[in-house]
Amino acid sequence: MEGVSDDLTVTSSNRKSTAVTGSARKIKDNAADWHNLILRWEKLNDEGFTAAGNIINIRQTHSQRDQLLLADESSSSSSSSTAPSQQTGGAAELQEECSKLKDVVDKMVVVVMKMERLVTSQRGIQELEEFQFGPEGRKFPLFHTWNTKQFDDLCGVLLDAFRQELKLKQMILQEVAHTATSDLCMVYLSCWLHLPYIPPQTRLNLEALLLETGHRLL
Repeated sequence: MEGVSDDLTVTSSNRKSTAVTGSARKIKDNAADWHNLILRWEKLNDEGFTAAGNIINIRQTHSQRDQLLLADESSSSSSSSTAPSQQTGGAAELQEECSKLKDVVDKMVVVVMKMERLVTSQRGIQELEEFQFGPEGRKFPLFHTWNTKQFDDLCGVLLDAFRQELKLKQMILQEVAHTATSDLCMVYLSCWLHLPYIPPQTRLNLEALLLETGHRLL
């Protein structure tokens, strides 16, 4: 997923500055929250990519060092005595990067939990609208063209995408430090970077949501 433009700033003060009220106000606030959460996800994704890359580099460096030590059976006692300290230092460095990656994934879990609350909020609005106006909803849209169900459907699509991507991140977290082959390490790193479950269409969906709710100018 390409980077989402960060030129949308939503604060408590400017949320109150418009005349939009009721369901429209809540939907507009939710749209801003979606934008901010996705920006947060992208920042975490960059941090996680750096940590995962460091893990792979550390493992490859120590794998090469181990191969050299095994091949050099005639090494001097002084050089062999430095090997344990090098291994200990490498293990500590690897553990530090693994902890950083876990911290990123834990924060991603929080982001998805907040997205789930937004979907719950949106579905509550949808149910309220159906109660007030019947299954067909109100006759006129709250903003430009969308009815309430379209907001609900789009939020569900966004949540499903990020849920799937989170599962992938959790799998990479479990495997990347234990993977034996460099090729598979590169696959994990590429999967982390390119967000296969969050395609470019996800960004288009977000932009459509921001346009419809007035956060972006038509």
